[in-house]
Amino acid sequence: MCGVVGVVGKSDVNLQLYDALTMLQHRGQDAAGMVTCEDGRISQQKANGLVKDVFRTRHMQRLVGNYGIGHVRYPTAGSSGPALAQPFYVNSPYGIALAHNGNLTNAESVCEDLYRTDLRHMNTDSDSEVLLNVFAQELQKIHKHQPTAEDFMRAIEGVHKRTIGGYAVVSLIANYGLVAFRDPNGIRPLVFGERQTPLGTEYMIASESVALDVAGFTLTRDVRPGEAIYISKEGELHTRQCAEGAEYSPCIFEHVYFARPDSIIDGISVYKARLRQGEKLAEKILREFPEHDIDVVIPIPDSSRVAGQALAHTLGVKFREGLVKNRYIGRTFIMPGQQQRKKSVRQKLNPISLEFKGKNVLLIDDSIVRGTTCEQIIQMARDAGAAKVYIASAAPPVKYPNVYGIDMPTAQELVAHGLTTDEVCKAIGADWLVYQDLEDLIQASSEGNPEITAFDCAVFDGNYVTHDVDQSYLDRLAEKRSEKAQTKQRELDLDNSNVVGIHNDSAENA
Repeated sequence: MCGVVGVVGKSDVNLQLYDALTMLQHRGQDAAGMVTCEDGRISQQKANGLVKDVFRTRHMQRLVGNYGIGHVRYPTAGSSGPALAQPFYVNSPYGIALAHNGNLTNAESVCEDLYRTDLRHMNTDSDSEVLLNVFAQELQKIHKHQPTAEDFMRAIEGVHKRTIGGYAVVSLIANYGLVAFRDPNGIRPLVFGERQTPLGTEYMIASESVALDVAGFTLTRDVRPGEAIYISKEGELHTRQCAEGAEYSPCIFEHVYFARPDSIIDGISVYKARLRQGEKLAEKILREFPEHDIDVVIPIPDSSRVAGQALAHTLGVKFREGLVKNRYIGRTFIMPGQQQRKKSVRQKLNPISLEFKGKNVLLIDDSIVRGTTCEQIIQMARDAGAAKVYIASAAPPVKYPNVYGIDMPTAQELVAHGLTTDEVCKAIGADWLVYQDLEDLIQASSEGNPEITAFDCAVFDGNYVTHDVDQSYLDRLAEKRSEKAQTKQRELDLDNSNVVGIHNDSAENA
């Protein structure tokens, strides 16, 4: 999962990109990067770390130009060394930088085709680099010294025909401007907006609408599935549908967990969708446990808080903050290594004992993935004196891996894979467990935009909307994501980072 942003302005856009990336920091805390262009000269800064640590004053001073793109990264199927920080760049044709959120499911075959047809060599195992080279190759086929907006659209048509998966892309083309496009299913989110200035209209494209808000841009709309946008460096806007059979199937897990509650995605308020999740979950509790003895609802921070408030209100019980979060610990289900995850949960959350002692507590979480976090929090609640500990999940059981850009575990590491609800309840040590029904989750989101009738719910039902994911693909993905493979990859990344670090130090001193 990553965050992308692109801006075409009337003056230097580096500060706008920086502010937007800070608003998208929740989408990626592994690395950050930015590319700008002035008079055909591209400037770049990227590294591992948070936005505030990657960009210093000396970097911002050289990141000049009235158009640019930025990226924040969580590692997905690839490795996590500094070489994986985006945007990526190729110098032919024109000079192209690209930032990508998502994952290609046919990256391996496309990579082989790129080498066979054009001798293009990939420097990383990132499918973002594959996307960049496909786009570059499609532009090379057109072979114009002065390409038009229509030429860029034709190149994106070629990208859609050759790539499969979930992707939202922003790309900078030196001397020309920005292009952006979204996969034909609209799996990964992408919006654009504008801002009026005395010098003319400025444009921003981003993963979430909150990035527009901080810079004073007005949300125009979402980029539609399969749609491409080209904004020239002078600020001329061009849009066109570039994919056949494009149809909305956005990732519903954005509404459950990843997106900020103050974002609007595909016309749906994430905040209101989460309120509806809580209401529907409460209705299920009242059906299945009508004589419940719940004394208090306590959210597992942060993304379950909105659903928890609605759930408590509908049940007519108290809502209390019983767990204090250390905001300097990352997301635990993405962290490598089971021991590191267990340690980080204890560092991440601390209970307020008086909210637990002697009470029947209903903990609510946005989802239950590995079960590692829930198991430890349930034990925390018992240690703090809770009489009974119930747990509610605002999402259905997560039984299948995500293949479109969220680095979830393999199926065998998912606590709900192959287990009944009662068996999961026993495994995590709860007195009672209730999951959201998938139909209710879909309704909670689709009520916000009735035109969207289908979502990518593959992590819950195993139905992958691109129709190219079979068991052999999942087996290969499981091998790549296995603990042993990731440990080996981290060792390689560490070796690479040492080399890259020496190079960067030398460049800085030059």
